[in-house]
Amino acid sequence: MSSPPRRTARRLSVLIAVLMALTSGAGLFSHELYRDNALVASSWYGTDLVTLVVATPLLVVALLGAWGGSRRAILVWMGMLAYSLYNSAFYLFGAAFNSLFLVYALLFTLSGFALVFGLVSLDATALYRRVQSDLPVRWISGFMVFVAVALGGFYVALSLQYVVTGQVPAMIDAVGLHTNLIAALDLTMVVPVALLAAVWLWQERPWGYVWATIWCVKGAVYMLALSAATVATVVVGPSDDWGQLFLWVPIGAGCLIAGGVLSRSLRPDSRPR
Repeated sequence: MSSPPRRTARRLSVLIAVLMALTSGAGLFSHELYRDNALVASSWYGTDLVTLVVATPLLVVALLGAWGGSRRAILVWMGMLAYSLYNSAFYLFGAAFNSLFLVYALLFTLSGFALVFGLVSLDATALYRRVQSDLPVRWISGFMVFVAVALGGFYVALSLQYVVTGQVPAMIDAVGLHTNLIAALDLTMVVPVALLAAVWLWQERPWGYVWATIWCVKGAVYMLALSAATVATVVVGPSDDWGQLFLWVPIGAGCLIAGGVLSRSLRPDSRPR
């Protein structure tokens, strides 16, 4: 039988999936929802598309698999809750105030609680005993550190540039925000998690494996969302810059490969406690 925290996470996740479908569907089909400038609004469309047709179904499938006893599905489920938490933070703190503001707040809160309850319900040590001994922890850890250092270094350089010149970076002016929201979320929710998970994975600690898998699952799907957002800004018209795809696609592919290797390293007979 599943533990009370896991049952709570499961129930919350059902509501999260409904809210993800609601908010992304409304963003795609309600043309008066977004009040942001053209660049930001068009990027929402790309993200909404991936959330609706990829992230939400994947959350539902993973949830069903976890309910059926698959440890692999549990880790994917946690990864999609991390996606929902990270993605909803962008809409809650970054979208111009609109009619779904309270829904964004609810989705962000529920995603955080569901992820915490889900992680509490995991027996990371028992799970890690089922991981095959030939897991290539070195290159997976190296990839995660590379991404974290590259992202973190870029944001640090951008901030120091402002300290020296006093000029707000163009990328912040372009989105019409008063702060660098992407940097704020990445420096608190992406970079430190990647570094900690990579170090623990390298040291072959059970929670390193758990966090690395969650990070890679979330990263693979969110890089797809960012790629779709980049394409949407070009197709809709406010931008003609395809260059960001050369960043999102390789990182997403790396996350997909690393996440697949991590997930497949669990022996098929593994079952949750």
